[in-house]
Amino acid sequence: MSLPEPVSPFPGRSEVALIHGEDRRKNVYDAFGAIDDQVRPRLDRKKYVLIKPNSAYDPSLLSGTRADALRGILDYLAPRFKGPVVIAEAFSGDTLESYESYGFNSLLSEYRKQKLSLVDLNRERKYVTTALIDFDLHVTPVRLAARLFDPDAFVICAAVMKTHNVVVATLAVKNMVLGAPLRSVKGETPSWNEKRKYHAGVRQTNYNMLLTAQKMQPNWGAALVDGFEGMEGDGPNSGTAVPSRIAIASTDYIAADRVALETMGINPQWVGYLIYCGQVGVGQYDLAKIDILGAPIASVKRNYRLHSDIRRELQWMGPMEDLNPKVGELRQESNRALA
Repeated sequence: MSLPEPVSPFPGRSEVALIHGEDRRKNVYDAFGAIDDQVRPRLDRKKYVLIKPNSAYDPSLLSGTRADALRGILDYLAPRFKGPVVIAEAFSGDTLESYESYGFNSLLSEYRKQKLSLVDLNRERKYVTTALIDFDLHVTPVRLAARLFDPDAFVICAAVMKTHNVVVATLAVKNMVLGAPLRSVKGETPSWNEKRKYHAGVRQTNYNMLLTAQKMQPNWGAALVDGFEGMEGDGPNSGTAVPSRIAIASTDYIAADRVALETMGINPQWVGYLIYCGQVGVGQYDLAKIDILGAPIASVKRNYRLHSDIRRELQWMGPMEDLNPKVGELRQESNRALA
């Protein structure tokens, strides 16, 4: 079975850096160095850099972006960009507590010359609105963090390589899309959480992620997928470690995720939101049109064990059985019964 025919193909080829090594920070630095010729022209036009990490509930720290991955990005930026750098997140829990748990606060003194700051997008409360669909396929609005759409910002995704309990795998696109919806902060009443609007059913979730990715893509700068220690099994928070020892970087978020799936041994036909993004040209999902810079995929590939709910996750691929597929046939049957 081949991938669906694209509706609006992504133009041209994409490059993805795939670095293998025993030092997370160096892997990340080298991955950005490999795509420097693509990053620099875009970076030079921006006033500040925004790094979007992947926050998570995980005392082991396996689920979230590690401080050393951010160090690798900041090391790359240091000689190339003189403007301020912001680490910004809208966590489903308390963003500031997450920063402390993952050791991000210590980065402020280490990278003072880069005017580094930490921002909680939930507390900032600035947003843009876009439309999703709910479980009943009705249009519903969602509030997304405005900074992620700021034309002055060069947005870097700092994702973690993980399996997922709804959409098979969570990589760069998932980190950006589900990191954008805002929620109330601790102690605020009534509490609210825009992220819940995405969890409206397996089909709806994949489609809502496409809608959001389409809106966000024009302001995406570069993607990092940190696979130094990935997660398999019951991700995104309760899986087990896989020592893949890789870092993936690209200015094309879809292509970065496509290569990441290959290194995880995950069937690219199973990840609905990425297939949709490829079909409408959000990025390059055709592996034959992606140039790999660095390690060959085959040399780093590990077959990740998927979530125990994988059969349910894949229901998006089958026919829609909630409604009769051809409503007009009901009228014909009714007319025949009355004849």
